[in-house]
Amino acid sequence: MSEGSISQEEIDALLSGVDVGGIGSGGSFSSGPEVSIDVPTLQKFADGMKDKLAEVIKNMTQQDVTVGAPSVETAGRDQLLAKVPEVVVAVMADYSAGLGGDHLFLMSSELATKLVGFINKEDNPALDDMGLSVISEVISAFSGAEITELSKSGKLPGLATNPPEAVNQPKAMIRMPQGTFALFTYGLNVAGEEYTIWEAVSGPVADGMAKSLGGGVQSAAPVVDLGAGMGGAPAGGMGQPQMQMGGMQSMGGMGMGQPQMQMGGMQQGMPMMGGAMMGGMPQGMGGMQMMGGMPMQTPPNVQSLQFPNFVQGVSSAEQGNISLIMDVFMEMTVELGRTKKTIKDILGLGEGTIIELDKLAGEPVDILVNHKPIAKGEVVVIDENFGVRVTEILPSLEHVASSM
Repeated sequence: MSEGSISQEEIDALLSGVDVGGIGSGGSFSSGPEVSIDVPTLQKFADGMKDKLAEVIKNMTQQDVTVGAPSVETAGRDQLLAKVPEVVVAVMADYSAGLGGDHLFLMSSELATKLVGFINKEDNPALDDMGLSVISEVISAFSGAEITELSKSGKLPGLATNPPEAVNQPKAMIRMPQGTFALFTYGLNVAGEEYTIWEAVSGPVADGMAKSLGGGVQSAAPVVDLGAGMGGAPAGGMGQPQMQMGGMQSMGGMGMGQPQMQMGGMQQGMPMMGGAMMGGMPQGMGGMQMMGGMPMQTPPNVQSLQFPNFVQGVSSAEQGNISLIMDVFMEMTVELGRTKKTIKDILGLGEGTIIELDKLAGEPVDILVNHKPIAKGEVVVIDENFGVRVTEILPSLEHVASSM
């Protein structure tokens, strides 16, 4: 997959369920290890920021604003989609310095319209480019207050976000953080009416925020069981050897710094000489080794990897989760027909000229996504606008074949 963008071939393959490198062997996208999120620390942070949010909105709208007790939880895309209305105003304010990751605010279109009306002093405000820029300013002010609070510890020098950018569109088209993220929910009352603002930050950002506040979830150190796989002896039995490498002990005249073998709670000193163990241990490590009458594990049998031949087609094992690209915009066009003309004919075009196309009257039109045919349909009129009713979806294998 190309860096920073997705090629047409990769998009077509993903829509067909073909593995292009981002899908793991289990048929799901590999989005990296999940990050543990310290919810209690972030909850304290949200409790301290609710008054800041009320102050920002009150100063900009000149209205009475109160913010109730916020909540913080871990969530995924599906959980957030279930909470928000069908059409939302989303403001992306991703962290660009100090932290790196997704930072998203969501509010209903009703709340956004109300804020724009109060701030611009308009009776019938519209969520056009000007109105959305007003919402971006509101979020920018609150995000700045968050940055100030997070920077007090000095652990996040130069913390900054990209300029907030607001959009008003269906919730399914919103770019949301991937995997598990931290979700802040602020319930607020503006001029006597109840609303909600949601704030979502990706897992790595949430972890960085918690650590800057003196929290954060510490991952446990990995434990290596040196006894596992050696002779198949059960845990805790006499036959399971365990290498003790912590404190160096002296036993039976052994010098300091000599490793010991602990077997079933009994320690047996084995001095080292010239890199080989004394006491009957063979020096070679290539074949089966014997230690106190117990065989040691032989090296694993390594075989060369055999790659299967690539065949065109999509098996059930290759079907993947396309949620990672659900927010990618694609150009959809409806093609009525085509024709070829000489340059002379094109230069001779004028008002009233009729151009004959290669489509028969009443024949279905082609529906294309990024210039690739995906369906057929018939033209309809909705109020004063043209539309197309889908009558046939082309097989997915044809999508892949057209991109190869």
